[in-house]
Amino acid sequence: MSESTTHQQRCGCHGHGCTETVSAHEHQQEHEAHHEHEHEHEHEHSHEHAHQAGACCGGTDGGVLKARLSDKAGAESTRLRIQAMDCPTEARLIEKALAGVPGVTELHFDFFERVLTVEHERLESQRLIDAIAHVGMRAEPLSAGAASEPAASTRHGGQGWFALSGVAAFTAEGVAWGMHDQHPLVVLLAVLSIACGGLPTLKKGWIALRSRVLNIHFLMALAVSGALLIGQWPEAAMVLFLFGLAEKLEAMSLSRVGRAVRELMSLAPATAWVRAGDDWREVAVAEVAVGDKLRVRPGERVPLDGDIVVGRSDFNEAPITGESLPRDKGEGEPVFAGSINGQGMVEIVARAPADGSVLARIIDSVRDAQASKAPTQRFIDRFARIYTPAVVLLAVAAAILLPLFGLMPARTAFYQSLVLLVIACPCAMVIATPVTLVSSLAAAARHGLLIKGGEALETAARVRAVAFDKTGTLTTGQTEVVRILPLAECDEVEVLRLAAALDAHSTHPLARALLSAAGARQLDLPPAEQLREQAGLGVSGMIAGRQLSLGSQRMARDAGAWGPALQQSLDEIELQGQAALLLLEGSRALGAIAVADRVRPEAAAAVSRLAALGVHAVILSGDNQRVVDSLGRVTGIDDAQGALLPEDKLTQIERLQARYGVVAMVGDGVNDAPALARADLGVAMGAASDTALETASVALMDDRLAKLPQMLSLAHRTMRVLRFNLGLALAIKLVFFALALSGLATLWMAVFADVGASLIVVGNGLRLARHKP
Repeated sequence: MSESTTHQQRCGCHGHGCTETVSAHEHQQEHEAHHEHEHEHEHEHSHEHAHQAGACCGGTDGGVLKARLSDKAGAESTRLRIQAMDCPTEARLIEKALAGVPGVTELHFDFFERVLTVEHERLESQRLIDAIAHVGMRAEPLSAGAASEPAASTRHGGQGWFALSGVAAFTAEGVAWGMHDQHPLVVLLAVLSIACGGLPTLKKGWIALRSRVLNIHFLMALAVSGALLIGQWPEAAMVLFLFGLAEKLEAMSLSRVGRAVRELMSLAPATAWVRAGDDWREVAVAEVAVGDKLRVRPGERVPLDGDIVVGRSDFNEAPITGESLPRDKGEGEPVFAGSINGQGMVEIVARAPADGSVLARIIDSVRDAQASKAPTQRFIDRFARIYTPAVVLLAVAAAILLPLFGLMPARTAFYQSLVLLVIACPCAMVIATPVTLVSSLAAAARHGLLIKGGEALETAARVRAVAFDKTGTLTTGQTEVVRILPLAECDEVEVLRLAAALDAHSTHPLARALLSAAGARQLDLPPAEQLREQAGLGVSGMIAGRQLSLGSQRMARDAGAWGPALQQSLDEIELQGQAALLLLEGSRALGAIAVADRVRPEAAAAVSRLAALGVHAVILSGDNQRVVDSLGRVTGIDDAQGALLPEDKLTQIERLQARYGVVAMVGDGVNDAPALARADLGVAMGAASDTALETASVALMDDRLAKLPQMLSLAHRTMRVLRFNLGLALAIKLVFFALALSGLATLWMAVFADVGASLIVVGNGLRLARHKP
């Protein structure tokens, strides 16, 4: 279905009988406009600090950094591999270097895969590479379809030389214990250590100074220079070695996050067998066009989303939906890229390009997670802009004021100010958020939970109420006609024939139920003319000169068709927990059609788990109150609101927000678009709807409600890990503030603690990548 297709939201009996015309395309445009406004605001705020010296680790967001925004048409993009880029520290230098290149409009940093995407106005890639080389980094161009797996890091040169640097540094420290820091042998060993392993850090410090960027390399170089100035040769060598070792370990840890993304990417095969006349040929999936016929042999992965046209087989969709049991599928049923074919040979018709498949959207969602600044990340960004210059000023003040007031000897005060410089960069806090969030999102994707970015994940952790739509959410959406009650001279067949004719062109589940029942009886449907939808009421039209209407109780009351016979029929239907569609001719009721929808078997258990998480559940439905109450009893939901118009659902969402705070809305992503948009967190059921994937913040890929409490539980765990990481990093900083101001801290201790904190938060965040619901 096209995004510009007008979707109808039925809100009478069983969601039927009224329509709200919602253009999914317009809704998406409004969403994108709102996002663009927020993003531009964030960019302006970030850019305001772009040239200030206080931006620790580059003062970046760890995601997408905007050098400029441009509205010019004809922009191109170039992907560059930069092995030395795995932290916002390097990103800030790159941004500064490319800001001076005319025509660069936007920069996208992927630290975990070490790929920079530059959007520009027809610039040669060599010009970008030269600009990046100016800040001491080597960039290699990547083609659009190139694999994104980075090579092994060689940031600090040969491993042998680096090992020799460590041996020399530890030996210098040991010799200094028996002699003194300025002994010629100690100095020689320290110089050897710095020459073998410390020069890259000093060089980066010089580049940062030349670029007027206050980052960790500049602070380390300054601290080491100060240590050498006061004769602390072994300590200077040890600091440089420990910092270099920590950078290597941190780069290795961060590469594991990128590996989690690449594991998702490896699920889709690189090639597909495409029909070419009477033969089959193997081509790259990027070359397959929508509508091409593909062959999938037993045991192969499906290369692209498509529909089966020949054959039948079972498919393991665990990589997409998280569902471990294979699903039997035949002609006309959809299959997803990345799923594994079982025993049968099938032919499918591609219905989406390689970059438009469900799997591609999952991968994009995880890869782009570091690009969307979650609230915690925005707070850390603001904090970093204040923290680093404040600590640098504190270091300067300590070096001057402590000796001035006789609290510490001048040499000791100067040394402790160098310690403060080492801990002035909040690297652990800056890197904690993207590592934790991306690890969590990758784990969620592997289990059939598509969460669009860190902000959605943080919002999920704060959800205190969940509003459920009824049709297709708490129920399966597989509605069927249970019985027909004629109320005038019409018989059952005539009532069904006329009702199905009015709904012949609708795609609503109730319309499909009517058409299915009519098809089962092999009824010929007369043409309906002058069809008109009435919001909250139903549909009306002319059939063979008769003015007929099909819809809700409200429609019958407004038409003056209410009477004892109709009331008795409705009571009989509703006591069974069924919904009724009423067929009217003017002010006369011709019949009532009872329809029923099966309750999802896991609905009650999912609601119970939500309650255990402290989340209140409510039903918001267009069905009459008796039917909704019946569903509430089955699922264990006490707060069940029925007979709601589209605007009533929005009012109910606002009521829940006023009472509980953060509210999630669970729907099918099409009929409930307004309510999904109004809620703090929109959750769509299933993977088959493009609208579900485009408009909702979360999609439950295998259409199972059990995944909703799993998603909220993962969000809670993620925030606990994130808060622990940030708290630990900050606590270590505070401890060393106290030690430095007391004259008890040493440079190598500060480096060890600072980089140790970074490694701890990275490792702790990576634990989420192994999360299992």
